[in-house]
Amino acid sequence: MEFEQLYLTDNILDALDDMRFTTCTPIQEKCIPLILDGKDVIGIAQTGTGKTAAYLLPILSLIDEGELPDDKVNCLIMCPTRELAQQIDQAMVGFSYYLDNVNSVAVYGGNDGSRFLTETNALKMGANVVIATPGRLLSHIQMGHVDLSDISFFVLDEADRMLDMGFSDDILKISKLLPKSRQTVMFSATMPEKIEMLAKQLMTEPDVVKIAVSKPAEKIRQTAYLCHENQKIGLLRHLFEEQSLKRVIIFCGSKIKVKEIKRMLSQKKISCAEMHSDLTQQQRDETMYDFKIGKIDILVATDIVARGIDIDDISTVINFDVPHDAEDYVHRIGRTARAERSGLAITLIRGKEVGAFMNIEKFLNRSIEKLELPESLGKGPEYKEQMPKKENRKRRYANHNKKNNRKQGKRKGERK
Repeated sequence: MEFEQLYLTDNILDALDDMRFTTCTPIQEKCIPLILDGKDVIGIAQTGTGKTAAYLLPILSLIDEGELPDDKVNCLIMCPTRELAQQIDQAMVGFSYYLDNVNSVAVYGGNDGSRFLTETNALKMGANVVIATPGRLLSHIQMGHVDLSDISFFVLDEADRMLDMGFSDDILKISKLLPKSRQTVMFSATMPEKIEMLAKQLMTEPDVVKIAVSKPAEKIRQTAYLCHENQKIGLLRHLFEEQSLKRVIIFCGSKIKVKEIKRMLSQKKISCAEMHSDLTQQQRDETMYDFKIGKIDILVATDIVARGIDIDDISTVINFDVPHDAEDYVHRIGRTARAERSGLAITLIRGKEVGAFMNIEKFLNRSIEKLELPESLGKGPEYKEQMPKKENRKRRYANHNKKNNRKQGKRKGERK
């Protein structure tokens, strides 16, 4: 569908024409009409699908119609990181080029006092659109720098990532300061239960638009090892010793494992850093910058960086733990093989994770190469799905009953 077929204002269409944007992406085609109609919308789409334009264009078009106050904040866009806030602000500049009465400010942490003063002045002068990370926005709210009582549009971009980073309470605090009559739009790469719960608290009968996750790039060589949990660190050590891995992201299922792996790599004098929700925004920004410029060669992280990271030279992704679902797997390994490069994805599978990995293979419609463990580590588990714990308990309980019945039968026989 062409943008001209949508009911966007002429000023927005002129800006799109200047930027040579003519055809909508699938997420834009489905979300823009719903937002223009005043609906609450949940958009499920991965990074790179055009989601920023999917909410900015209709919101700016509605502001351009002139029915909202010029001297108030009309739209609040919340996002997890400084980098994303900057990207959204850059998109705003292009899309609002012909909107004389629309101005925006990006509010985010990890910078000096002069930046904070600039944000304060912009907020007090009445920016129409505020793009903010939760912590920094709360600082301005507590200091009385911003009035959110006239918000018409509330957008949560990369909502699942914000929850992963521990911003749930901040989001709910901010939402209580907004009018109930607002229109709420939420974008997320996945739709876990915690996102559904957040949507119930913030939204009114939202329309859900889901764009299918694309399959991993063909240039990614996908491999896996079957190993017991206590073999994983030894296998990781072996991989770095034998393959001289460079420009690597290691994804883990918990902060504890991230810290353990970081400690092991540091002991081997490998340049590495950790990334998880215990770090402050400034610490995360500094770590990511050091990784981008090559000062750090290995990044050990929870799923906090599985989406949104834009680094072209990552050669290897290691899943220390199998992701919970296939979409998370695709997002993780999609950090490699970018800009026409090839890449390697390695997944370490313990016995209890086999079922989850089988689901990933089913989603990808392919079998992933299983490699042999080094002899020094011993034998790993078999590639067969383990029985869920509940079924195991039922079976044990049934066997226990059979044994009791046999014992009772013997006792009856003895009495006879």
